[in-house]
Amino acid sequence: MLAEIIMYIIIFMYGIVLGSFLNVLIYRIPKGEGIAMKSSHCMSCGMKIKWYDLIPVISYIILKGRCRGCGGTISLQYPLAEAANGAVYVFIFWYNGICFESVLYALMFSVFLVISVIDFRTYEIPFCLNAAILVLAAVRLIWEQKNIVNHIIGFVSVSGFMLVCLIVGRKLKGIDAFGGGDIKLTAAAGLFLGAEEVILGFLAGCVLGAVIHTVRMKVSGEDHVLAFGPYLCGGMFIAMLFGHEIIDWYAGTLML
Repeated sequence: MLAEIIMYIIIFMYGIVLGSFLNVLIYRIPKGEGIAMKSSHCMSCGMKIKWYDLIPVISYIILKGRCRGCGGTISLQYPLAEAANGAVYVFIFWYNGICFESVLYALMFSVFLVISVIDFRTYEIPFCLNAAILVLAAVRLIWEQKNIVNHIIGFVSVSGFMLVCLIVGRKLKGIDAFGGGDIKLTAAAGLFLGAEEVILGFLAGCVLGAVIHTVRMKVSGEDHVLAFGPYLCGGMFIAMLFGHEIIDWYAGTLML
């Protein structure tokens, strides 16, 4: 029992450390800044941040959300992203077991998290993040070496449907039903998940988007135009972790 607790603590620590790097990606990728060449600095005064002020979650608490140099406010996004990444890592390994598949799931969640925040802010999904999912998909296919055809179908099934909707929408009404980044996201995620799970993830994302964004429009007066990426990522994460159980349950209800 003690060994298991220690293991999950290590997983959490690894998750929040990687979460700190995710914050760098979230800030720098949309700006086109180098990830490794420029040291961490305050967004208000530009002061270089010392190593002891870069401890995930803890430094934010110690500094009370303020820059040590200028006293400027540090975004709450930083500790939240770090803590969320660590907590979800623990949940993934607890739910799915200690295995290589869980490592891939954890890394997929991290990419989903970065995509969600960037798309929510900019309405764009950088291609490099979809490429990262493709790399994880390739690793999974090489590692498992099974159901490759199903994964290839997953690559084109939902993304192909979205592409047709995009083309038809532009020709008939001059509107974009989906963004290009969303289509690339479903293609990459489909290669990782496979046909059944990417369809489930897409449907779950649509439900999440419809419900959550409708509430946001009523509560905070949000525009009807939404960033679909965060909801797609949420749906794909649900399908990735719970897809088999949901599909088996649904198939069972059809047999009744």
